[in-house]
Amino acid sequence: MAVVFKKSPVLADVPLHYCPGCTHGIVHRLIAESIEELGVADRAIGIAPVGCAVFAYNYFNCDMQQAAHGRAPAVGTAIKRVHPDSIVFAYQGDGDLASIGAAEIVHAAARDEKITVIFINNAVYGMTHGQMAPTSLPGQVTTTSPYGRDVNHCGYPIRVCEMLCTLEGNQYMERVAVNNVKNVLAAKKAIKKAFQRQVEGKGFSLVEVLSTCPTNWGMSPQEALKWVDEKMIPYYPLGCYKGGDK
Repeated sequence: MAVVFKKSPVLADVPLHYCPGCTHGIVHRLIAESIEELGVADRAIGIAPVGCAVFAYNYFNCDMQQAAHGRAPAVGTAIKRVHPDSIVFAYQGDGDLASIGAAEIVHAAARDEKITVIFINNAVYGMTHGQMAPTSLPGQVTTTSPYGRDVNHCGYPIRVCEMLCTLEGNQYMERVAVNNVKNVLAAKKAIKKAFQRQVEGKGFSLVEVLSTCPTNWGMSPQEALKWVDEKMIPYYPLGCYKGGDK
């Protein structure tokens, strides 16, 4: 029987530790397929974050480096400058990138470092049991905002793509989602485009992925997918914010 669909060899053949309904696994696959299709697996180097994806180094069949919380762009910068022919990607969640790592991502983008960042936005701190994140929505209930995020007290969520594309240095910014088939296909196209930019020797690129966290949202996987569509996308509009098809 002919095989028409299989796991990318860039993904390790091991079980993932993520909660049921979490879409980290989908994004892992899209990254692996992009690396495979571009033929750069032998020179790809990934940076694993602190957060739910802390074990990402177990899931990719390429060189991986663990970074301290929020420091993946700095680690990626060092690796790319020492090994300029490598294809470097940082994989970060919203607590990792938009909170403790906010300075790192801003300055890496401003310097136009030749790295690719995959930013997972699930509007909550996942690994540490659901605290409010910089990306939590106004009124969103979390373990540290049990009455909902009060913007008068906590400020407004950070829209990372919109913020970074005001900087002159970076090359490509796009926000995607993985809550249905159409959006997954668009996410794959954006992630591959971001890696292609780096293969061509161009500068900093970031793909923000709206992702689910059913466990900490207190929802079923089906409800979480619907919540992305009804709540997250209106606040975080999908689309290319910088770079287009250049």
